[in-house]
Amino acid sequence: MTNALVTYRPSLLGRSVFDDLFDDFFVDFPRHLKRTTQGYPVADIYTADDGSTVMEFALAGFTKDELQVDVLPEKRSIMVSAQAGTDAEETQFRRIARRGFTKTYVNYDDNLDLASSFANFENGLLTITVPKRPETQPLAIDIS
Repeated sequence: MTNALVTYRPSLLGRSVFDDLFDDFFVDFPRHLKRTTQGYPVADIYTADDGSTVMEFALAGFTKDELQVDVLPEKRSIMVSAQAGTDAEETQFRRIARRGFTKTYVNYDDNLDLASSFANFENGLLTITVPKRPETQPLAIDIS
């Protein structure tokens, strides 16, 4: 009988890493689903050259009538929401994931004129523009 030297060589990541990954995904799927949809819809918020804040939302598949933008000045916030259609025939053939959502954005600095906000929806892109309050704009004072 030959005594062969048998060595155990784990892979770089090890088998348990892959097992844990797949087990975690298939056993705890609701947590993974929540994590992947938590940032829905995709939003881009930036400051325009004139100082106003612009919020853009990628909302493919929605219509203008399904969207709602509420300005809540007493809470210094803007709430954007949508309800996905429930038409069974429409959802049967639709491949785009269209989910209802509610997102609230708060102006903590209180430097935006929420009452003067305006929105535009074109080609699946919702754009909300919120101008700066006039009293927060830079002001040049003449020296006498």
